[in-house]
Amino acid sequence: MRKLSWGYLLTSFIISAGASAQKSDIYTHESKDFNRAVSLFKGQQYASAQLIFNKVAETANTVELKSDCAYYAANCAIRTNQSNADDLMEKFVSDYPTSVKQNQAYIEVAHYHFNQGNYPQALQWFDKVDESSLSRNDQDQFNFQKGYSFFNAQKKKEATTYLNKVVNSAEYGSQAKYYLGFMAYEGDDYKQATKYFDEVSTEEKYKEKLSYYQADMNFKLGNFQKAIDLGQKAMAKSTPAEKSELNKIIGESYFNLKKYDTAIPFLVAYKGKNGRWNNTDYYQLGYAYYKQKEYESAISQFNKIIGGKDSVAQNAYYHLGESYLNTNKKQQALNAFKNASEMSYDLAIQEDASLNYAKLSYELGNSYQSVPSILQGFLSKYPNNTSKSEIEKLVIDSYISSKNYKEALVLLEKNKSPENKLAYQKVLFYRGLELYTDGKYDDALKMFTKATTEQKDPIFAARAIFWKGETEYILNDFREALLSYKQFAASAQASKTAEYKNYNYNIAYSYFKLKEYDQAGNYFQSQIEKAPSDKVRLSDSYLRLADCRFVTSKYSQAMDAYNKVIESKSVDADYAYFQKAISYGFLSKNDKKIDELNNFIQSYPKSEYKDDALFELANTYVADNKNDLAIKTYERLNVEFKKGSFTSRAILRQGLVYYNTDKNDQAVIKFKKVAADFPRTPEALEAVATARLIYVDSGRVDEYASWVRTLDFVAVTDVELENDSYEAAEKQFQQNNSKQAIAGFNSYISQFPRGLHALKANYYLAQSYFAEGSESKAIPNYEFVVAQARSEFTEQSLSRLAQIYLKNKQTEKAIPVLLRLDNEADVAQNKTYAQSNLMKSYYELKDYPNAVVYAEKVLANTRMDDKVKSDAQIIIARAAFETGDEARAKVAYAQVQNIARGELAAEALYYDAYFKNKEGNYSASNDVVQKLAKNYSSYKYFGAKGLVLMAKNFYGLKDSFQATYILENVIKNFTDYPEVVADAKTTLDKIKTEEAKTNSSITK
Repeated sequence: MRKLSWGYLLTSFIISAGASAQKSDIYTHESKDFNRAVSLFKGQQYASAQLIFNKVAETANTVELKSDCAYYAANCAIRTNQSNADDLMEKFVSDYPTSVKQNQAYIEVAHYHFNQGNYPQALQWFDKVDESSLSRNDQDQFNFQKGYSFFNAQKKKEATTYLNKVVNSAEYGSQAKYYLGFMAYEGDDYKQATKYFDEVSTEEKYKEKLSYYQADMNFKLGNFQKAIDLGQKAMAKSTPAEKSELNKIIGESYFNLKKYDTAIPFLVAYKGKNGRWNNTDYYQLGYAYYKQKEYESAISQFNKIIGGKDSVAQNAYYHLGESYLNTNKKQQALNAFKNASEMSYDLAIQEDASLNYAKLSYELGNSYQSVPSILQGFLSKYPNNTSKSEIEKLVIDSYISSKNYKEALVLLEKNKSPENKLAYQKVLFYRGLELYTDGKYDDALKMFTKATTEQKDPIFAARAIFWKGETEYILNDFREALLSYKQFAASAQASKTAEYKNYNYNIAYSYFKLKEYDQAGNYFQSQIEKAPSDKVRLSDSYLRLADCRFVTSKYSQAMDAYNKVIESKSVDADYAYFQKAISYGFLSKNDKKIDELNNFIQSYPKSEYKDDALFELANTYVADNKNDLAIKTYERLNVEFKKGSFTSRAILRQGLVYYNTDKNDQAVIKFKKVAADFPRTPEALEAVATARLIYVDSGRVDEYASWVRTLDFVAVTDVELENDSYEAAEKQFQQNNSKQAIAGFNSYISQFPRGLHALKANYYLAQSYFAEGSESKAIPNYEFVVAQARSEFTEQSLSRLAQIYLKNKQTEKAIPVLLRLDNEADVAQNKTYAQSNLMKSYYELKDYPNAVVYAEKVLANTRMDDKVKSDAQIIIARAAFETGDEARAKVAYAQVQNIARGELAAEALYYDAYFKNKEGNYSASNDVVQKLAKNYSSYKYFGAKGLVLMAKNFYGLKDSFQATYILENVIKNFTDYPEVVADAKTTLDKIKTEEAKTNSSITK
């Protein structure tokens, strides 16, 4: 082409030579510069050449020269990567459409881009070439380069077309066959790929690459041993990436040949796609370890398979379960088998996984669903399974062992077959105990009553009767409770039960509540004789025996029993000592009574009965005419207990002593103090009445009248009418005629709102309303009573008023009433009631510091029962947790575990697991969660929270499968607890994000 071009230029030069001397000089000069530029172009000095071509083009006086300059200048621009190079070449084609260099321009630019590796640009120029004008040699080069450019652009169809044109070319045939073979290999056409690769396999430059591809093809064709041979041959000369893939090919080939021990090192050496393995990779290595009985190593691979939903995953989860079983990790095995049982890719694996899941659920408990339903579901789905009889036996026992009595009861109610009768009776009984523990006594009574009618197991029937009595007792139905206890005692199997040792005690208390004290005393005596080792009940039995004998005037017997209590140094020793001292008075031994009361006051200076003792001592001094000592003792009582329940009576008694010893002026002073400080109380009325006698006897009636007019509770006129109105209402009250009493007291209060009997009338009216269930109507009357000076009615009114407020959820109103009750109560039970409810009320209002203060008071009270102490500990624990004091919460929850039952026990267990997780003690935390699932599965909230905690533990133990699987099941099965589900979702997202860094199969 260049020779033709130059010849053409030379002919033109000769023809034009005679045109003019000036033109000849210029043309000669241009030809010289042009030739110099061409030489520079050939010497690859493109920038310098381009400058000269452009300069020559400016003065060129022929189209041919301008055309050639434009062609070469554009070529220079392309070879120096100028941004407008393609535009220059396009301009050349556009400006000189008849140039013979046009096709050559296209092909040379295409070749240039090809040689530079710019295949997309090369294709653009190849597409412009007129293929028909190419020579044979040019055609081969064109077809190969264009075919390869299509190959590079992943346009395999077009690439195949052009490469096939040169398969027989001496220069390009081998390369074409190699690339055609590679495209067939990528398209899984291994027959065609093998044909092409075999044709070039003798050429040295392809041997290294072909070994890798042939190894892979033979693996995919199932020629595993050949794949191994070829892969090992190719290993030495392969790149790191190819070595990784060859390790996979060799390892998986050995795996398929069941040579697992040989496969393992190759599978381990595989680096993954882009540094990440997929679920199949983890499965194969895990299974190889499993077959070698290297179960821990198998687990470490299987549990990285997250979110798999195919046959590989089902296989992996099944063998993961087997590996866990072989390492005695049963909880982990349960989750793995559950996952495998929920996939149906391999039905045999699904059935065996379901069997293992059912058995492990029975053994360990299950937080996802009730164990009985799991076992029955297995029998329903696989009625012909060889383990059918074994599972049927487990179903019956699982109703009891799972302790999920609520759900078990639902299932048994639907299936009351004869073989389930025994299980039904037991579940009724245990569900009753569960409800009793949770304070749901009416529901518990229904369960126990049903259990007594199911006479399948006489021992459980007897126990149900006993607990029926316990529930009736706590519901204040003492007569029915007594009948139940006696029925229990009379049953043939009662002596074989744990409850038998206490039946006398329970019967005794029923009689005691019914005020049948002789019978109560006899049964307390029986309890003492038959259960002397039960120290707590022994001391209490002696105390109640003493009270029964005391009430029935058998004082000597009472004193003997009180002495036993004193000797035991129990918490009631002070009460027993006081009662013993009182008893001497009834035996007409006042001197001994006085000595014992003085000893009591000295021995028990902080006893709650000290004010009783002082009052009784002063009264005894009066009875023995030791008036000075009586006055001093009353005064001591008033000083030490300024707002005590005896204060008004003590001052009144002082006045009466003065009156009876003719010290009338001193008497009047005391009577006036009672009237002023304790208006409208019975003591105030008696004080006014006695003062009236003094004034009348001394002829000072006017002075009396003036004083009485200052008292708003004493009417100088209409007294008889007022008395008649009050007495009529009181009479109805005493005869238990509630409606008439309520009408009468309302009438009296409306007529005499500040009358003589206003205090009593309001109190008795409130009591009447309360007794008939109209508690809210009683509120204003109780409020009236507690607003007055302290009287004998104050404490009971405070107690009732607090009870009503709490029942009506008026917590803020209840608190000040409870505070007064705590400060003023003389009865221990009222103080206990006040403290326990203040604790709960403050906690309900999120006043955690005060809640803790009263919880600690509850715990310090030795008379509190375990249920209230458990409440106190749980409030301390919760309050500490809410305020961020986890150290204290941990201690409190640990103490709750020792005494709690039911839901509180479940909560305490959860937090035990929680704190172990916080300390990084993941295995121990999981042990506690398993205990929670086994023993408290009916408490779903803490079961769900426990599962989330277990998932976090497993992730801490590097067991990703367990963690993600548990969390996915929490999200799916516990939608009733959105807070728990939200925690599960957050945790699952974090785990999947982290695991996706190494496992390409994971998607969020």
